[in-house]
Amino acid sequence: MTEQTISKAHKELSEDHARDVFRAMLRARVLETKLSNLYKAGKIVGGVYLGKGQEAISASLGASLTWGKDIFSPLIRDQAGRTAFGEDPLDATRTYLGSAEGPMRGRDGNIHRGRPAEGLLAMISHLGAAVAQVGGILLARRIKGEMDGCVGATCVGDGATSTGAFHEGLNFIAVERLPMVVIVADNQFAYSTPTERQYACENLIDRAKGYGVQGYSVDGTDMLACASVIGNAVAAARSGNGPQLIVAKLLRLSGHGEHDDGAYVPSEVRNGKYGRDCLEVGKEQLLEKGWLTEEEYTKWMVDFNEEAQEAVAMAQREDAPNPYKEEWTAIASPSLKGLE
Repeated sequence: MTEQTISKAHKELSEDHARDVFRAMLRARVLETKLSNLYKAGKIVGGVYLGKGQEAISASLGASLTWGKDIFSPLIRDQAGRTAFGEDPLDATRTYLGSAEGPMRGRDGNIHRGRPAEGLLAMISHLGAAVAQVGGILLARRIKGEMDGCVGATCVGDGATSTGAFHEGLNFIAVERLPMVVIVADNQFAYSTPTERQYACENLIDRAKGYGVQGYSVDGTDMLACASVIGNAVAAARSGNGPQLIVAKLLRLSGHGEHDDGAYVPSEVRNGKYGRDCLEVGKEQLLEKGWLTEEEYTKWMVDFNEEAQEAVAMAQREDAPNPYKEEWTAIASPSLKGLE
């Protein structure tokens, strides 16, 4: 499926699903804006990495998965996907601000957080490794007879596709015909390295045939296209059609992290086809279809800002971890307590 044929799939998209995707995009943008402000104010130790410009593909993936059933390994720009999947914003603020009440109990920070028991994996910084990680969990479930229609998913950048871990992982899930969706956010730069210095093929989706998996291309700035194509890919994987590879063309609308101003991105790229904001596109699309009103949008903005502020305030009131009382079992089974 190519970008030219994806618009035909818009009619298959339900109003409820499209609204769920957009709400998650907006909610994540508001939360990340708050986190960015905290970082600039010196309240966050370490880096802050924003999903601005990537929310459409991320939220479309998270909204197509089921918390507690499916496996999702979010990466650096997947706050929208985490939100759509079911992550509590408190998990984000508590982790960024080092609260002992967070999922990592203040022992690990920022984007390295998760709730594995519910299917949300803690992020691995080694690019491409998430493909094999999710595939391994799916294979283990199959061996144990616990697959039960679940789907695994991850979203990586174009830079990750140049790593050995990505190639080995994708080959592994293809050979095993595992029900997994891999999204490649082709944002035109691996940090500051442009795509022409990363790969020689015309489009990354050309690699799908070589691996023997179903491939799709989509405009990552088009929210309705993303919601439709990604939703269909998840459904195909869940129905036993094996791995699905989606390549989304877009541009991250911030630096690699808040420490990076992205000055290496040429102005013609910023102002080009993929430089538009998927959140603004999504809003316009929903308004045009009558699936959203300006009054509703304004209310969501107020509600999400209040939610983010409350989550930050709560995390700031909570204690940091105490090394003298720490049991060192952030995400381990309770049965392992005291065995370290």
